[in-house]
Amino acid sequence: MNLLATELSVGLICFLVYRKLYTAWKDRGPPGPRGLPIIGNMLQIRKLPWITFTTWTREYGPIYRINIGGQNAIILGSTKVASDILDRRSGITGDRPQNIVTRILTGDLIFAFSQIGQTWRRMRKASHDALGPQIAKNYHSLQEREAIVLVDEMIQTPLQFNAHIKRASASIVMSIIYGIPIADSKDPIVMNITQFVDRALGAAAPGAFLVEYFTWMQYLPRWMSGWRRYAEFWYQQDSVMLTGLFSKAQTRREKGEDGPSVAAALMDSTEKDALTLVDSAWLSATLYAAGAETSAGQMEWFMISMLLHPEVQTAAQRQLDDVVGRGRMPTFADYDHLPYIRAIVKEVLRWRTVLPIGLPHRVSEDDWYEGFFIAKDSILIPNIWGMNHDPAIYGEDAEAFRPERHLTEDGILASAPKDTKDESHCSYGFGKRICVGRHVANRSLFIEMATILWIFNILPSKDHNGNPMLPDARPTRGDSLNLRPAPFQCEIVPRFENATEIVAQAKSMIV
Repeated sequence: MNLLATELSVGLICFLVYRKLYTAWKDRGPPGPRGLPIIGNMLQIRKLPWITFTTWTREYGPIYRINIGGQNAIILGSTKVASDILDRRSGITGDRPQNIVTRILTGDLIFAFSQIGQTWRRMRKASHDALGPQIAKNYHSLQEREAIVLVDEMIQTPLQFNAHIKRASASIVMSIIYGIPIADSKDPIVMNITQFVDRALGAAAPGAFLVEYFTWMQYLPRWMSGWRRYAEFWYQQDSVMLTGLFSKAQTRREKGEDGPSVAAALMDSTEKDALTLVDSAWLSATLYAAGAETSAGQMEWFMISMLLHPEVQTAAQRQLDDVVGRGRMPTFADYDHLPYIRAIVKEVLRWRTVLPIGLPHRVSEDDWYEGFFIAKDSILIPNIWGMNHDPAIYGEDAEAFRPERHLTEDGILASAPKDTKDESHCSYGFGKRICVGRHVANRSLFIEMATILWIFNILPSKDHNGNPMLPDARPTRGDSLNLRPAPFQCEIVPRFENATEIVAQAKSMIV
């Protein structure tokens, strides 16, 4: 009996010592703003959280802690800190936190949101095999084709430029993923899959559902859980839709009717790497979700940047005239000779990324960083907006749109800032979760921007008094997963006489 009592006493002492040490470690976590009881800092980050995070970075430093409904979250506010933690420690920071609603809504099959496991690894490898830097070149012809169709539409109905941009972005991604070009932005296929994307992104947005913070709600009866009924219903509906879409691509493949596409690459995968039909369907949809809306959003910001900075538009057109001339349209053969256009791509992605806050990561074990304790299961949130506007990296004019910051004095592309992976910005994320489609996305943006600037002058619309109406470029519309500009108008005018004839001739050869 005495031996048992001694063992219990020693065990209790060890537990109390461990608890005291662990509490002391937690108290040595990063600093951060005070919040309210229970809900923490939730109310402070409901609107424009990327702006709030950037302000707090100036006050608390590049790594600080906030409380989101009882969940410990670490905000990463500088490129160095994010790269140290998410790139160089990706072995313990590459996972995602559990998102209860998204997991049910998607069957845990959107690998961008899912936690690391065998299915995630197979999906990640398959997507890299289909969209890697060398494979990206296989899609040049269809990207050029869509750029031609885009400017032809803008010639015919210039006031509907925004709808044309959305159609082109959807068509490029649908062609790359499924081998299906899209002729109309209101195509039922596009509308259905866009609604699916909206549901998935909406569920993943911070604060979308209270059950993510008050997790005890997941144990409530189904009749009390409207969020669960919503998620289960749409998972069933979307599974049928996405599987059917992939099956149609499979049928075209079997008939020899398709060209290079992600769906074709998935069907050609070796048995070891092969995914099930459902896995392949959801992987394809994930890649569409990651590409279509983001590309359309970046093109909208491009149009605004040209309206606000006519000097940039003039400089780009000067280089286009020197390299391409006015007798043909730009192609990817001009890619290496148009550094100013490539600098514009980089600057649009830096200046107004459509994803101002990166998707959260999760720490899988206790860790330390520069004297701060980071507890296991902490959420890591990279503030992409703050990193892309960091004066320490981009200069005191970091808020300005200036493509020249990405060029040397000789006008060639400058080396990218450290830890930006040759992108010159952080908009594609970090570590194991970096965007696999970034090489394709960069090329799509390049050929669309080059083609638009080759043929058009983009000019401000005028009010009834003849005064130019400039768009609002403030980053105040949208949520943390989809930053979009406020609606705006502009005039799109061909800039030389035979431009429309050249476009019409080019289109006649692809239709």
